[in-house]
Parts: sequence; C-alpha cells; structure tokens
Amino acid sequence: MPDVPAEYPQLLSDLKARIQAAQTRAALAVNRELILLYWQIGQAILQRQGEAGWGAKVVDQLSKDLKHAFPEMKGFSPRNLKYMRAFSAAWPDGEVVQQLVAQLPWGHNIALLQQLKDPQEREWYARAAIHHGWSRNVLIHQLDSRLIERQGRATTNFGRALPEAQSELAQQLLKDPYNFDFLTLHDEALERDLERGLLAHLRDFMLELGVGFAFVGSQYHLEVGGEDFYLDLLFYHLKLRCYVIVELKIGEFRPEFVGKMNFYLSAADDLLRHEQDAPTIGLLLCRTQNKVVAEYALRGVDKPLGVSTYQLAESLPADLKGSLPSVEDLEKEMEKLGGEDNDK
Repeated sequence: MPDVPAEYPQLLSDLKARIQAAQTRAALAVNRELILLYWQIGQAILQRQGEAGWGAKVVDQLSKDLKHAFPEMKGFSPRNLKYMRAFSAAWPDGEVVQQLVAQLPWGHNIALLQQLKDPQEREWYARAAIHHGWSRNVLIHQLDSRLIERQGRATTNFGRALPEAQSELAQQLLKDPYNFDFLTLHDEALERDLERGLLAHLRDFMLELGVGFAFVGSQYHLEVGGEDFYLDLLFYHLKLRCYVIVELKIGEFRPEFVGKMNFYLSAADDLLRHEQDAPTIGLLLCRTQNKVVAEYALRGVDKPLGVSTYQLAESLPADLKGSLPSVEDLEKEMEKLGGEDNDK
C-alpha cells in the first residue's frame, strides 16, 4: 500500500459510513415505494370487485398480464395480488400506510396480515417492529408468543422507586409471563438447572428479554463485608443505562425473596454502579406468583424491583402426546404378549 497521509484512515472510515448510510436510505426508499405500489394495486382491485363484482378469475388474468408487461419484476403472482388486496383492506388509510407500514418490508406486512385480525394489535406490532428493528422471524416469534399481552405486566414498585420518565420505560421492558418455551425441565429441577438451561439457550433468552439487554455474567461475584455473594444473572440495559439483576426461582414467589434482592441491589449500587448509571433494577423470575402477595411484599421497598413469572415447555410437545400409548394401552399390549407366551 503506498504511503498515505495520517488522516487517510479516518477519511476512509467516514466515507464508508456515508456510503452505507446512503445505501440504507436508498433501500428504505425503494421498499417504501414498493409497499405503496402494492397498496395502490390492492385498492384498485378492491374498488373493481366492489363496483363491478370482479371475481378470482379476473385476478388470475391480471397476474398473467402484469407478468407479461413487466417480466423483470417479481410479485405479481395471483397469490401475491390477493395479499395486496387483503393489505389494502386491512390498512384503508393511505396516510397510515405511508407513515407506518411502508417502513416495513413486504414479508413483515404479510406476517401481520396472516396472524392478526384486530387493527389496533396490528398497528401495535408494526410500530414495535419498526422501533426495535425486528427481522421477520423475530416479528413472527413475538406474534406467536402474544407479546402485546405480556409487555409491561410485571408486578413492580417502579412508580415509587424510579423517576417518572425512567419508571415508565422500565415498566414496559418487563413482561409477565416470560416465555421460556425453548426449555424443558423436569419437576424436580433446581434453580441452578434453570440457570444452566437459560445460559445454554442464551440467544433465545436474550430475544425474550428484549432489545437493549447486554449480558454481563452468571453467578456474578460480589464481596460484601468479607463474605461472598453470587448474582444468578447480571445484565446491563443500554437504554436505561443501569444494571439489571435477575434472580431465578423454580417455585412460587415468596415475600422473603424481596429482602435478599434488596440486599443485592444495594450492594450492586455501591460496588458496580458508576456515577452516570441509573439505579440498579432487580427482577425476580418465579414459576408462579400471587400478585396481591407480591404487591404487599414490594410496599416500602425503595429499590426498583419487579416480580414476573415464566412459562416452560411441557415435557412432551402436544403433537407427540397424542401419538404416544397410554398406560392402559401398554397394559393391554403386555396382556397380549403374556397370552402369546402361554399359547407356546
């Protein structure tokens, strides 16, 4: 490489960033125009079907003619034209289409159409997908797990323990229940088994926690008064700018868990928190909880703390359970085998 000025690497880095930003803007602009085109095509089909009673055969003919006129373009199959019609029917307001769903790729919009009938839910997930930058697979995962019903449902004291702006954001970050359907644990499992399972599926666990959580460590060591203490899971939230301690409980919530977590939060604030960090937040994840008991336990606690439940996968998937023999079936088979042996 020939000699270059000392400022050259910085110049190259700046130009790369500008080119990438321009490519992103161009891609977004192309996507926006494509989504608006699909909406307009869908509107035209809807209008003709309503006014002139067009049937499915006309859509099939339209597909053939558009493919012939624009052979270089994909997306004019009869199936996709029907999606365009459904898309336009689902989003009748052109301004909403331009300002919201035109920011999402077509695959995202199809997923929203296929899985949601309620317009408000569809808009909620569309805004969440844009805000968090979800891929199509992540969006489908959030749809399947009914995120809208779980978001912000944890029992917390954030309204008292945190400033208003931060408490609202923190509340929305916590869910109830958390969906750990990627785990299967036996009934005698211990907290350590649950922790190992989550760490073994860390990518899935982080996806369920949500955007902004950075993993710091498990069994994170703190020394207080010459004694050793270990946090189950420690995270740092990039948007809240604070540490988040997660303690795992294999059984139901008990009030005494709050005292221990309160101690951990005090220790973390003294030993880990920097001046620019917000107060450390605690999350108790229990298999079950009595919300009234949890609310009473959190009263008077000045450290920000939340209580949520989690769901695990069943020991056997539902589609397999029906195909496995019951105890009665096995007994009958044993009786048959016994009868055959006696015949011999």
